Amino acid sequence: MIEADAPNRWQQIVTFADGERLLINNADLDATSVPFPRERTYPKEYSEAIAALKEQHQQELERLQQELRIGLQSEATARAEEQVSEQIQSLQNLYKQQKEQNIQLQQRLDEMESLRQLEAENQQLLSRIQDLENAVEQRPSQEWGNTMTQQATKALNKQVKQALEKTIDLRSLAIEPPKENPQECLRLMGMALKNLASAMNNTQALEAAAIILGSEPTSGAIAYRVEQLEMLPQAVSDIRRVLAKPGCTWQDYWAVAQEYEVIKADYWAELTTEETELIAALEIASHPPVIQVGSIVAYADPYYTLYNARGEVVEELGEDEVLVAWDHWKNEGRKIRYFRNELRFWQGENK
Repeated sequence: MIEADAPNRWQQIVTFADGERLLINNADLDATSVPFPRERTYPKEYSEAIAALKEQHQQELERLQQELRIGLQSEATARAEEQVSEQIQSLQNLYKQQKEQNIQLQQRLDEMESLRQLEAENQQLLSRIQDLENAVEQRPSQEWGNTMTQQATKALNKQVKQALEKTIDLRSLAIEPPKENPQECLRLMGMALKNLASAMNNTQALEAAAIILGSEPTSGAIAYRVEQLEMLPQAVSDIRRVLAKPGCTWQDYWAVAQEYEVIKADYWAELTTEETELIAALEIASHPPVIQVGSIVAYADPYYTLYNARGEVVEELGEDEVLVAWDHWKNEGRKIRYFRNELRFWQGENK
C-alpha cells in the first residue's frame, strides 16, 4: 500500500502487510491505481515558502513595472517641457527683436517727419519773408491808413526778417557760416548732419558730420563726439568764471579744467588770447623755479662766506650737481662744483 508521498517521479514508498516500508521503482509496480505525478510535490512548509517567494517576486515585478512607467512618463514630460521652454524662449527673442526693429523704424519715421516739417516751415518762412517784402514795396504808404507809417512798416518788416533769418538752415550754413560764433554753428551743423544720416541712412551725410565734428565716420564715434561737444558751452562758462575770480590760482583753474580735459582743444579754441595767457602764467607760477644753466645764485647756508656772493651756473653736471662761476673769481676763471640744494637764487642787486 502506498501511504506516503512519492519522493520522486520514478519511485514510490510502499508499505507491506507486515508493516515493512520499501522504496520501489514505478516500473516494478503493476497496480493500475499507482499515480504518476506529473509535477514535483513539496512538503507543506516548502510549498508555502515557495508561494510566498512567488508572491514577493510578483509584487517586486509589478513595482518595477510601475517605476518604469513613471520614469518614462517623467522623462517624456521633462522632454516636452524643455521643448516648450525652448519654443517660448525663441518666441520671446523673436518678439524682442521685432519690438526693437519697430522702435527703430518708428524713430526713423519720427525723424523723417520732423525733417519734413522743418523743411516745410523753412519754406513757409522764406515765402512769408518774400510776401512781406513785396507788400512793403508794392503798396504805397497811404494804403496803410492810420495804422502805421511807411517807416514804421519798414522797421517792423526788417525786424521780422532778421528774426526769421536766424533760423538755421543746412544749405545756407553750407554756403556761408555766420560770423557770430562760427565754431558753435559748425558744431550744430555737424549734429544736424548726424541726425540726418541716422534718419535717412545716408553715408555721405555721416562722413560730412564726421569731418565737421572731427571724429571717425562711424555712428558710435560721432555719437561720442557729440556728447563731448555738448559739454563745451558749460566748460567755457565754468573756466571763464574761475578765471574771473580775484586771486585765481593754478589750483583753482585746474580743479575745474580737469573735468573737461577730454575737450581741452575745443574749449581752448573758444578762449580769448588774454585768457590763455593768464592760464599759462598761472601754470608757470605754480611750479617753483629750478636752478639751471644761466641762473644767478648764491650759497644757501647763511653762515657760509659765499652766502652774499653772486655767481652764475655755467654747466650742469648730472641731475643734482652744477658748476658755478663766482663773480669775485671771474678773472681767475675759477669754477666750483655744488649740489643744487646747496644753492639759492641770488636776491641782491644785479651787477
